[in-house]
Amino acid sequence: MQFGDVGVEALGDPVARLTIQRGPNNFFDQALIASLAEAMEHLDADSGTRAVVLGSEGKHFCAGADFQSSARGTVGSGGRHLYDEAVRLFETRTPVVAAIQGAAIGGGLGLALWPDFRVASPAARFSANFARLGFHHGFGLSETLPALVGPQRAAELLYTGRRVPGDEAFAIGLCDRLADPEELEEEALAFATEIARSAPLAVASIRETLRGDLATRIRAATDRERAEQERLQATADFAEGTRAMAERRLPDFEGR
Repeated sequence: MQFGDVGVEALGDPVARLTIQRGPNNFFDQALIASLAEAMEHLDADSGTRAVVLGSEGKHFCAGADFQSSARGTVGSGGRHLYDEAVRLFETRTPVVAAIQGAAIGGGLGLALWPDFRVASPAARFSANFARLGFHHGFGLSETLPALVGPQRAAELLYTGRRVPGDEAFAIGLCDRLADPEELEEEALAFATEIARSAPLAVASIRETLRGDLATRIRAATDRERAEQERLQATADFAEGTRAMAERRLPDFEGR
């Protein structure tokens, strides 16, 4: 099946694959995240699907938003914001294992932290590069990043925007398993199959206990994140940050 730029395929045992089809960089917008949410809601309604593997076509898992595009696509039809669709993702019920190839950058890191688990290769890299662009992080990272790596490490990654390679990501808890690039999808599928072979009612109950009111907390986090992003996008520092990224140089921020 197809949901916009998201493909859905049944793999058996009862596992399904979601594939983001915007290679090579898989930039997202409101429409893509809405398609992911719709696909997941479809799988939630399918009693034959007990776990999902999330992957992407192309070089990178997700490079976040495309700031070089004149249309950033954060708001879609009906005035729905990209973060409204992110909350829909966090409300879905089927366990997800992500296969992270290449980069998960900015909002792409936020998307990578939505699934229950992540499998990455040592060549993968993760970065919350928002401060290097001159604005506030988003996609619920205020909630998800500290939960995985702890508040102090999360602050370091958000303040500096530095890139974290796959082996360090595994060491600090950003990913759960490492695999060679050519074995990445196979390892993610094996992980999802392990989950799918457990008792489905028990897994659903355990997941609900562990995640609790996560979607509600993501809503509160993204409300704050969105307001700060919109405020800071009007600053000279944001203009300089995006310009420097396009020119592949260090930004010269002035604090205004």
